[in-house]
Amino acid sequence: MLTIMRHLLLLLLLGWALPGRAQPSFVVVPLGVKGGLAEGNLSAYLVAAAGSADYVCLDAGSLRPGAEKAVARRVLPGPAEDVLRQRIKGYCLSHPHLDHVAGLLLNAPDDAPKPIYGLAACLQTVQQDYFNWRAWPNFGNGGPPPALGKYALRPLVPGQETALDNTPLGVRAFPLSHGPGMASTAFLVRSGANCLLYLGDTGADEVEKSHCLRDLWLAIGPLVQARQLKAIFIEASYPNAQPPAQLFGHLTPALLLRELGVLAALAGPGSLRGLPVVITHLKPSPGNESAIKKELAAGNALGVRLVFPEQGRALTF
Repeated sequence: MLTIMRHLLLLLLLGWALPGRAQPSFVVVPLGVKGGLAEGNLSAYLVAAAGSADYVCLDAGSLRPGAEKAVARRVLPGPAEDVLRQRIKGYCLSHPHLDHVAGLLLNAPDDAPKPIYGLAACLQTVQQDYFNWRAWPNFGNGGPPPALGKYALRPLVPGQETALDNTPLGVRAFPLSHGPGMASTAFLVRSGANCLLYLGDTGADEVEKSHCLRDLWLAIGPLVQARQLKAIFIEASYPNAQPPAQLFGHLTPALLLRELGVLAALAGPGSLRGLPVVITHLKPSPGNESAIKKELAAGNALGVRLVFPEQGRALTF
């Protein structure tokens, strides 16, 4: 039975489908899934078009520990060094908080040259505050000399699609609000006619006093209606009991489901039923994760398919 399951997973990773089932559009390998505290398991998701071995890494909190687990589970061919240097063709950084960039920084000395994509303010922080020869050597292509040029920092224009080098993928960036003074980003990754949406850390519009999420829902509503959006990756960091003043730009299950309700209202009745919603950035404090999972399941009136990713285990959409 184990051999059969491995063969089925291999077929999915190669982009093949079983008879009578839709062919997957994306393969995602989580290299890190937690929202802080778990130093070796922080936000980082490899995404490739089905049938391709060329990945972009959405955020980069933990890289090597996740790559080692994926290799051990035969999800990715090893060694882990080859995954980091050769399989990852570039990084999309949602924001520059350490739990989303630490893996990139720590592995930079042994990495291969590649681009880093992000909104201009995010890349400016990476260059000025990390790649400055004080916090870390300047692996960027600007900033204080000597610029080592290992990473080409590529600013994204909000809403405008950019091709991701050396992959068949394209990406559009949308600003998010992540607490006072901190912008984050949602990445809409496209493969052919189909898309996958990944949100970095974000607060709810009603708490953040913004319209970032509503603007995002308006943009992706037509993709939901056309069944071209294959999955949403979105955070739920704290249980519902977390006071609003202590959310620090994050979501609870209630706030997340309320935001998905806004999307459903824009896209039409029943539009989200069965849509995979991958829950990211759970804070691994005692009791937190079990409470978040229970609250999401209890409040899931929209009928989305809740997915809780595991480090090193592949997902297909």
